[in-house]
Amino acid sequence: MLEARESVRNLPTYHPPLGGRKGLRLDFNENTVGCSPRVLARLREITAEEIACYPEREPIEALVADYLGIRPNELLLTNGVDEAIHLLCETFLRSGDEALIVVPTFAMYEISVAATGAQVIKVPAGPDFQFPASALLSQVSARTRLIAIANPNNPTGSVAEPATLLEIASRVPQAAILVDEAYFEFYGKTLLGRWRTVPNLFVARTFSKAYGLAGLRIGVLAGNAEHIPMVRKVSSPYNVNGVALACLPTALADHGYISEYVAQVRQGREELQREFVQRGIRHWPSQANFVLASFGSLNAAFIQAMRVRGILVRDRSRDHGCEGCVRITLGITEQTVRLLRALRETLAEIGAKEVGAK
Repeated sequence: MLEARESVRNLPTYHPPLGGRKGLRLDFNENTVGCSPRVLARLREITAEEIACYPEREPIEALVADYLGIRPNELLLTNGVDEAIHLLCETFLRSGDEALIVVPTFAMYEISVAATGAQVIKVPAGPDFQFPASALLSQVSARTRLIAIANPNNPTGSVAEPATLLEIASRVPQAAILVDEAYFEFYGKTLLGRWRTVPNLFVARTFSKAYGLAGLRIGVLAGNAEHIPMVRKVSSPYNVNGVALACLPTALADHGYISEYVAQVRQGREELQREFVQRGIRHWPSQANFVLASFGSLNAAFIQAMRVRGILVRDRSRDHGCEGCVRITLGITEQTVRLLRALRETLAEIGAKEVGAK
């Protein structure tokens, strides 16, 4: 009888709650107003011939490399960061290896690692979700072949300093060190190019967040020029679709659109955190486009009351250490005004004092 590999049969399943998303989408960390209008214009220009042809990835990779200030042979475009994670695992992991992740974090690290038959070693974050550098290094063994770190982290918004990440990479040279910078635009610190001195370092980027291209599925895996060709070997030559490749140069060129959107998100992030402080609601300082807050036993009531007001937020209670927590994405200024108004109404409805006491 045919059956899947044991590692696949035992995989945890990721079920994003995408159904019924009616309202202001503050639940998936997407760009809340969509891509640049110039990208929409480029979409309308795409011809039948362009769609009929197999897509050429390399010319756009050269353009993206120039945009990021790295070399074309240090970069691979991928079908979102999800594929970048998958390809890195397929390249460097085998059954019996170990991979370290800090929890809570993005679910796809564990899934992609486990699919290879490697063992996932989970290292709990420190107090207030601080990055546990010492605890992480204490779990390194001769079998460690991958360490995956989201920076800023999802769902907490916390960060590890670049110097700390470089030290980890230098102390574990036998392992691929993935630093997932999906939320870079909202943070500003990067390790791009540092693989020239620390060759086992890889950096992932996405165009799903600030750029508003989540539906086109396009990301970047960057790293040392000796290692990226190995990853390219396990990648399909047509992994990024032609529509995404056609639109990406236009998205990159509209600097003003991205910078204005990011500025408004950052401002909204500060306003939401101030609101939480004033109301005594526990939350964690974020460097991403979202804030994680604890509503304790009232979190389900909070989520539902916000939905009634047309605002979607994400329950993160099942994540390690996040019981009773809700993650709220930030958008443009007028959306933050609407968010704060709904937040105040909701807290009054479900009991602001009770929430603040949790």
